[in-house]
Amino acid sequence: MAGPVQSIERAAAILRLLAQGSGRLGLGEVAAALGLAKGTAHGILRTLQSVDFVEQDKETGKYQLGAALLHLGTSYLDINELRSRSINWADALAARSGEAVRLGVPLEGKVLIVHHVFRPDDTFQTLDVGSLLPLHASALGKVLLAYGATPLEPVMEAEPEGYTRHTLVSHHQLGRALGEIREAGWAAAVQEMIMGEADVAAPIRGQGGLVVGAIGVSGSVDRLCDSKGKPNPPLVGLVRDAARAVSRDLGAARW
Repeated sequence: MAGPVQSIERAAAILRLLAQGSGRLGLGEVAAALGLAKGTAHGILRTLQSVDFVEQDKETGKYQLGAALLHLGTSYLDINELRSRSINWADALAARSGEAVRLGVPLEGKVLIVHHVFRPDDTFQTLDVGSLLPLHASALGKVLLAYGATPLEPVMEAEPEGYTRHTLVSHHQLGRALGEIREAGWAAAVQEMIMGEADVAAPIRGQGGLVVGAIGVSGSVDRLCDSKGKPNPPLVGLVRDAARAVSRDLGAARW
């Protein structure tokens, strides 16, 4: 039998590398991280770029995961359609809330970020597209769990990782939280993955009313929450309005 194809292994390694951390790396950074010659790394990146698996920022020259890659492995919804239907509403949500906006879908027991709008200010920010978030410690993930967009059993069978002292790690805590999310229609994760940060999300529905993704805002606890650590109601309203708007565009009649 033929052995593994080295160029494919290297391409896969580059894609995994770009999926980690900030997701934006220069040619030299890619080559150094994988122990490749710059010429070799450049050739693979150019090939991945030609099939839209990788995109290159025109200003910085750095590489990130491409939109075509996000389409793989999703049989129930065209991710490109979800992104295209969400772009205008996500931009509007970022402008109205003053916070970063992310769109997430389930992927292999995680939340895959398929669209990210930066917070509308001049602070340094990194693109989250292509990154994976934990289901139990993010508002996007808890929405997907609560509404059955991704199986709950694997999370309950495993021991959820405790990222901070606020992470919901017990089955009882998580189960109760998911019930509250279904009743309220939105989710929050306050300092559950990173201390000092919070996120709020609401479900996106497709045709037939099934939840196919989630949209939310993320940022500092001081900005998103009140003095008691509860998400500000006007912000929750903006997130839910954006989710309804995207859902309507996807054909969810009840929204």
